[in-house]
Amino acid sequence: MKSMKKIYIGNMSFSTTEERLLELFSKFGEVSSVTIKKDQFSELSKGFGFVEMADDNAAIDAVSSLNGKEIDGRKVRVSEAVERTERNVQDRRRFFEKKKNMASNFKKGRNDFDNSNEF
Repeated sequence: MKSMKKIYIGNMSFSTTEERLLELFSKFGEVSSVTIKKDQFSELSKGFGFVEMADDNAAIDAVSSLNGKEIDGRKVRVSEAVERTERNVQDRRRFFEKKKNMASNFKKGRNDFDNSNEF
């Protein structure tokens, strides 16, 4: 038995539906699940989602065929999903905190912020 492959779809049109993703990914093989992430209050799409496919080869074909393609008016990013770990969550927090600080310093007219390539 082959393992399930989870695929990330980003930069989606807010009008893209789970049914539309199912239709697109089913062309490559069996789709186990489709989820579009939604705002918990408004229930509107956040513009990204996940598809799980039963076969690794089908998933690889779907990723390579659909990445960068226009779907519902937007060029989507399609890649293998990466599980969240405590480390990559902390890295993201540091990255966005640094961006926030740089923007704040820029707005204040400071040129002394760090231009390092840490990320």
